[in-house]
Amino acid sequence: MIQLSGAGKRYGSKVLFEELNWLVGPKDRLGIVGGNGTGKSTLLKILADLETLDQGGISRMRGIRLGYLPQEGLALHGRTVFDECLSVFQDLRDMEAEMESLTHRLTELDPGSEEYRAGADRFHRLDTEFRTRDGYALEAQAGTVLAGLGFARRDWTRQTEQFSGGWQMRIALAKLLLDKPNLLLLDEPTNHLDLEARNWLEDYLRAYPHAYILISHDRYFLDVTVERLLEIWNKRVWFYPGNYSKYQQLKQERQDHLQAVARNQNERIGQLEAFISRFRYKASKARQVQSRIKELDKIERVEIPLEEETIHFKFPEPKPSGRMVAEFCDVEKRYGVNQVFSKTGFVIERGDRIALVGPNGAGKSTLIKLLAGIEPLTGGQYKLGHNAEPDYFAQDQYKELDPEARIFDDLLAVAPNRTQTELRCLLGCFLFSADDAFKRIGVLSGGERNRYALARLLLHPSNFLLLDEPTNHLDMRAKEVLLEALESFSGTLVFVSHDRYFIDKVATRIFEIGGGQVRIYPGNYEDYLWRKQREAEDAPAGTPVAATAEPEAAAEAPKHRRRINPIKRRQMQERCRALESRIARLEADAAHTERELAAFQSAEHTIRLSGQLDAQRGELEKLMKEWEEVSHAIEAAARSEQEQSL
Repeated sequence: MIQLSGAGKRYGSKVLFEELNWLVGPKDRLGIVGGNGTGKSTLLKILADLETLDQGGISRMRGIRLGYLPQEGLALHGRTVFDECLSVFQDLRDMEAEMESLTHRLTELDPGSEEYRAGADRFHRLDTEFRTRDGYALEAQAGTVLAGLGFARRDWTRQTEQFSGGWQMRIALAKLLLDKPNLLLLDEPTNHLDLEARNWLEDYLRAYPHAYILISHDRYFLDVTVERLLEIWNKRVWFYPGNYSKYQQLKQERQDHLQAVARNQNERIGQLEAFISRFRYKASKARQVQSRIKELDKIERVEIPLEEETIHFKFPEPKPSGRMVAEFCDVEKRYGVNQVFSKTGFVIERGDRIALVGPNGAGKSTLIKLLAGIEPLTGGQYKLGHNAEPDYFAQDQYKELDPEARIFDDLLAVAPNRTQTELRCLLGCFLFSADDAFKRIGVLSGGERNRYALARLLLHPSNFLLLDEPTNHLDMRAKEVLLEALESFSGTLVFVSHDRYFIDKVATRIFEIGGGQVRIYPGNYEDYLWRKQREAEDAPAGTPVAATAEPEAAAEAPKHRRRINPIKRRQMQERCRALESRIARLEADAAHTERELAAFQSAEHTIRLSGQLDAQRGELEKLMKEWEEVSHAIEAAARSEQEQSL
């Protein structure tokens, strides 16, 4: 459908990519990946005919219909949501109006007249095309897409200008999906979607009849929607078959191969240069020297592209909290007549990693704010545990920053006791190096400001982190590093995220929010989906499982406990190894505490050490229990696979 030949693009002196040869096929399902600023969005705009190439050429098949969704910036007004979606079917609606006009006209004509026959023939042609294009189901199609993207029926009749920017982007996405162009070009379509809408979009794209190309920083979304990856890296474009997980594997294999080839080549070059240097002035070796000089000139040097710059950080070890970190007792929260929580109770314990899930508006952000003490309770009681120190990161945390302040000066004001070297190193970890560290905050993009806000958070680490969508505006590499840091974090974590992979890797418990209640599920998001499916299977016919049951549970949960996919198994194995490592460290710490107790110093010292030992033993007991559960699950999965292979 679209062909690029020797394509290249630059901004000023910066080359984004060059020598791109690419043929986009009618059934392609392709994802574009690469670091921030490498040219992903620019390439998508070139395909959409919104940007031009600086070198090479592009040709498009005649009659091709393109649909492009930018990251942000669309503003719709003048229609209701439903009418805005139906506007993509204007030609069919015109056809329907003409058919209605013909129907009235034919009733007034003589059936034997030539005019009647011409009108009847026109009506038949229109009706055939209208039926072929599902014209009688336009409203049903629009309703299905709007519901899938999270619009309640009461929102369909609201004016589009009444919605926020994120919801307007959802309306724009709905229009594209209904229009069904030959090639969908989606730039981070999941940015403004919650988990429920993302899962619906995954299913929709898998069944999409035409081609699509998308950019996303959601690894799980790429894993289940694309069949090929295009990576922009080091000014070149590389293609990989398969999904994102396969791309990671193949990229590593390619890197290993390049390094092996380069190593062998360097050894050969060294041998040739040593021979030439040793025998250059010996007449008896002149022929051999010349032969090796020619061989050296013919060698095409293998270049190893520089590794991408990556954020590296680790949360400093926070001071330990008590075993109970937070407790809700019959908590109520209302905004006017809107009841968000009613008689809600739960306990958060030290070491918990809790993901809050539920549809938009259910109360996830409200719960985070209640835990942070930012929002007051309407009723009930909130108890914060001993030594628990909440630290809150908001969705729009960067809005609290002073746009006129320079990055480094602002960071120095937050942490005056830190050295300049420490602060520059921290900024470098978040890709603010050299002169970037002295930019004014106001000139940064939303993603850059979010990254900087995370850097500020690290300077005052607490033992009770409350993160509301911390991965917004982070690219894939930054998410991976944040994941590693949170996995090794020894404190307690409550977070909201719409990234399936992120939740699956971090969460040890799921709090489902909705209907004024909090329902608690052990494990990560996949475990939650499995349990929701079991609840649905065990419930009597026609009985809803829960007011907040999310539809993706029925669509994606495995039917039997023993069916564990490879990603889940790998996660369990990684978790098992992490638990074993933590248990070993904790056992060593407990043994050290016991030795200290054996040497009496003072009563106060003994009381402190006894309390510390009790906490260590309690934590050990909790970790051992989890380790046994994970180990049994891994063994059960292995036995099941063995049985199925017999």
